[in-house]
Amino acid sequence: MKLRTWLRPGMFVKRWILLLALGVVTTSLGLAMGLAWIYRNYAFPQEVSGFVQAVTLQFIPHPYREALMISVGSVLTIVGFWQLSRSLLAPFLDQRADRRGLTEILQAHRFGPEPPELHIVAIGGGTGLSTLLRGLKTHNVAITAIVTMGDDGGSSGRLRQDFNIPPPGDIRNCLVALADAEPLMSELFQYRFPSVGSALDGHSFGNLFIVAMTQITGSFEGAVAESSRVLAVRGRVMPSTLENITVCAEFEDGRVVRGESLIAQERGRIRRIFLDPEHPEAYEPALLAILSADVIVLGPGSLFTSVIPNLLVDGVARAIRMSPALKVYVCNVTTQRGETDGFGVVEHLEAIECHAGDDLVDCVLANENLEPTRALEAIGVYGVALDGLERIGDRVEVFLRDLVNPEQPWRHDPAKLAQALLEIARARKRSDAVGVQRVLLEQAALTRGVMR
Repeated sequence: MKLRTWLRPGMFVKRWILLLALGVVTTSLGLAMGLAWIYRNYAFPQEVSGFVQAVTLQFIPHPYREALMISVGSVLTIVGFWQLSRSLLAPFLDQRADRRGLTEILQAHRFGPEPPELHIVAIGGGTGLSTLLRGLKTHNVAITAIVTMGDDGGSSGRLRQDFNIPPPGDIRNCLVALADAEPLMSELFQYRFPSVGSALDGHSFGNLFIVAMTQITGSFEGAVAESSRVLAVRGRVMPSTLENITVCAEFEDGRVVRGESLIAQERGRIRRIFLDPEHPEAYEPALLAILSADVIVLGPGSLFTSVIPNLLVDGVARAIRMSPALKVYVCNVTTQRGETDGFGVVEHLEAIECHAGDDLVDCVLANENLEPTRALEAIGVYGVALDGLERIGDRVEVFLRDLVNPEQPWRHDPAKLAQALLEIARARKRSDAVGVQRVLLEQAALTRGVMR
C-alpha cells in the first residue's frame, strides 16, 4: 500500500489509534535508550546515587520491574486519553439536538447512519402538524410532511397576495419543527416583527426569507428546499399543491364563506368544504411520497381547514388508498370553536369520509385522558368525546391513548403522540410479518402434500 493512500483523510479510527500508539512507543523507547546510556556511562555523585536507584526501581528484581512500569503507564495513558477526549468534546456534545452518545456518532460516521425504521408521511397543517413532527424527529424514522396551502390570513395571506406565491406560514412552522440547526436560527425564522406602523408589521422573518428565496431560486419548491438546507431539516417538507387555492365552506344555513381565516371566525355547523379551483393539481413529489410510505398520518390539526383541504387536492385521496402503508387518522384533543363544536371522534372521522370517501384510513388514534381538558370548558372548548365508537368499530380500528399535553391541554404532547404512533406501526409490522410467515408455511405444507 502506498504511503499516500494509507494516509488519506477519513474516519479510519483503528488506523490512527495504531499510528498514535506506535508514535508513543517509539518515543518511549528512544527516551529509555537515552536514560539507559546515561545510567551506564555517567557516574552519579554519592549523595544522589541512592535517589537514582530508588527512582529506577533497582530494588525490584527483573521482570517485575518492567511489568510494574508497563501497568502503571497503561493505566495513566488510558485515563489521560479518556479525560482529555471528554474535555475536548464536551462543549460540542452538549449542543446535540438528538442527544446521541459519542459511540453512536462515531459509528454513524464510520459505517454510515442506521437506516430509518419507517418512512412516515404526515399530512395536515397548522400547529397540529408541527406538534407531530417535533415528536417524530427524535426517533429513527424518515419523515415527509405534506402541508396544506389554503392559508390566507396574517403574514402568509399578505405575502400570498402581494407576490402571488403559495402561503409560506405552515411550511415555515414545519421546517422549524424539523430543524436541527442552532436554536437561535429557529428563533430567527419564527420571529415576528412588532406592529409599529411599518410595512413589516406582523410579518414573520421566516416567511420573508422563503419569499426572498423564491425570487432567487425561481420557484417555491426550490425555496423550500434551500430553506430546509439552511435549517438542517431532518426530513422533507412539501406542499400538497402549488396552485393558488382558496378554501371555501358551505354552512348548514346555506351561507358560503371563502377563505380559511374567515371560516375560523364564523359560527355555525359546516356542511361541506370545497376548494377554488375545485380540483387543483397535486404536487407530484407529494404523491410519490404517499405511495412509497410505510405509515400515512392524517392530522392532528383543524379538521375543516388543515386536514380535509389536502384530501380535496386532485389525486391525494386516491394515492392514499393505493398506498400499501398503514393509514392513521389522529383525532384532535379538543373541539375547535366555530369548526367542530360538539364533535366527537366519530363525527371527526365521518367528516373525513363525507369529503374523501370511505375506507381511507385503517385506524383512528384518539386521546382518552379527558381530565386536563375540563378547565377549558369555561371558554367553550371541550375534550373530543369518545361516545359512539361502536359505530365505526366495524370500519376502522380505534386506539385510545393518553396523548394530551398537561401544560397545554388543548394540544397533543409531541412525545406521547409520536410514541403511540410508532407502537401502532410496529405492532402492525409484526402482525404483517407473522401473516406472511403463516402464508409461506401453509404454501410449503401444501407443496409437500402435492409432492407426496
